[in-house]
Parts: sequence; C-alpha cells; structure tokens
Amino acid sequence: MSDERMVSPKVRGEDRVQESNLRPRSLKEFIGQTKAKENIRILLDAARARGDALDHVLLYGPPGLGKTTLAHIIAREMGVRITVTSGPALERAGDLAAIITNLGKKDILFIDEVHRLSRVVEERLYPAMEDYALDIVIGKGPSAKTIHLPLSRFTVVGATTRIALLTAPLRGRFGVVHRLDFYDREEMRSIVRRTASLLGVEIDEGGVEEVSRRARGTPRVANRLLRRVRDYAQVRADGVITEEVARQALGMLEIDSLGLDDIDRRVIETIILKFGGGPVGLDTIAASICEEADTIMDVYEPYLLQLGFIDRTPRGRVATKLAYGHLGITYNEEQPQRRLL
Repeated sequence: MSDERMVSPKVRGEDRVQESNLRPRSLKEFIGQTKAKENIRILLDAARARGDALDHVLLYGPPGLGKTTLAHIIAREMGVRITVTSGPALERAGDLAAIITNLGKKDILFIDEVHRLSRVVEERLYPAMEDYALDIVIGKGPSAKTIHLPLSRFTVVGATTRIALLTAPLRGRFGVVHRLDFYDREEMRSIVRRTASLLGVEIDEGGVEEVSRRARGTPRVANRLLRRVRDYAQVRADGVITEEVARQALGMLEIDSLGLDDIDRRVIETIILKFGGGPVGLDTIAASICEEADTIMDVYEPYLLQLGFIDRTPRGRVATKLAYGHLGITYNEEQPQRRLL
C-alpha cells in the first residue's frame, strides 16, 4: 500500500513528517473514539470477508481529532492504496477525473474539507460514487461525444469540520457517517504518554497531567504542546518534563489551565467587554479581533462551546457566567466590570 498525496501541504514539511510519524497505524493503536472505531472495525471485517470495496465513509467533527489518521488506518487495514486530496485542491472536473481514473480496485480516495468541493466537481463525483462510472465529454458543439468510462469499485473517505455545508445529495451518497468527539482526560493522558514515548521524551505523571489538561481534548494540540514543552525542558531544565516544567513552558506559550490561548480569551473578552456579554454576531467578533470568521467557528468556538463558555443564539454569541468567572470578570448582566484581583 502506498500513500499518494495530491494536495499542497498546509504545514511545513518537517512538521508534516513528524506529525505523520506520531499517528497510530492501526485501529488497535488508535486511542479513543470507541464507538466510531468499533463500527469501522465491523465495516472492515465485513468488507474483507466479502472481498469487496468499503462503502463510502464520511468523518466529521472539529479539527485535530483523527479524521485523517482514521482514513489512513482504513486504507492500511484494507491493504490498499490511499490517494489524498482536498476540496479546494479539486478546482475543475478534470482534476477529479484524473485522480479517480487512476484508482485501482478497493483503493481509497480521501477528500479532506469535502464540504469545499465546487458544484461542478461535486456533480461529477455523484455518478462515480454511486455507479462507479464517469461520463467524459470529448469535443464541442454538434461533434461532441460522450464516453461512458467504467471505474474500479473504490471508496471515498470524506472529512469535514462543517457537515452542515455538505449538500444533501453528496451527504446521502456516504453509506457510513461518523462524528468524532473531543477526547476525555484519561484518553488524552494515554495519548500524551504514547507521544512522549515515540519522541523519546522523559515525562512524569505530573507532566502528563499538565499537558493533557491543556490540550483541549484534541490529540493534534497535545502533540504540538508536548513538542514545545520538550524544547523548553531541554533548554531550561534537565530534559525531564515534570509538572512544574510543563506549567512554566505552557505559561510562556500563554496556554492557561483549561487550554485557552490568547485568541480564545480575546473572543470571550470581546463578547463581554465590548458588547456587554452579547448577543453579538460572529462576523462582528472576527472584525474586532482581526481574525477570520471561519477560523473562529471551526477552530476556537467548538471548544468554547464544549466548556460552556459561550452560547449560540439566533441573535448571535453570548458569554456565559462560566466565562466571566474564568476570566475573573464580575458577572453583571447590565454592565460587566473586571474584578480587581
């Protein structure tokens, strides 16, 4: 099995290689997401027993929870090739045609950010997913001809952080749909221990607890924080990550006890201090802190909602009493004032 990438990297090459090396390579190694993992295991066992390709799979949820990792595991468990692309990378119908005509029997086509497929590409994908065929138009005008090209039975694995943006026809063509949720504390501790072992980093249980607690229930964040804490331990300590070393390192990164960073706090403070606790629209918040609205919605808001720090209402976002307390701001619905500490 090989991994063929058809999309420009989103991060630096060395970071991609390191992140790839930290990813589990089998369902047995994969920590957390128990329900999704068990259903995928049944799907794999059944497909292997029939000698057939998998049904199309859609994975959705906040970024960093393992959608890409699961796609690679599915391909590896099936012993087939995986081709990786993304919605924005498939600009023309010809881009999609060039990829799917080169897929072999049972191969996996992984489409990240599948909700960002253009309408033209999406409509070309429908018959490929449903009928395993592609209609190619050659020529123009009266002399144009349509060639019906049969395809091998392949599997599309789609990943998205915004399932509501998928059109109903596309969503309906996925036979298997799983949501990935934030990881609990024990799962995060196991992930931190595993990553530390792979990186060859010595870490005690206090350090494990401190990193996992601030990782926002997200493995990608945990791995990133652990690498930065490792750097701090090598330079400022004796190379061992203790609870105090982790606390100091994460303090320098402005990651607080719940894993909130500067942008998280600015979002909450904007709602409370500039707009009286809300409701306030997402675009207004984004303009106030000079950040993209989509970034706030996809990256920051899910965790703030998980913590119960903000609410979504028909009129906009509202800060909750918990958010006031975490930032040390006196909760007053009329005129919130920062508490003097």
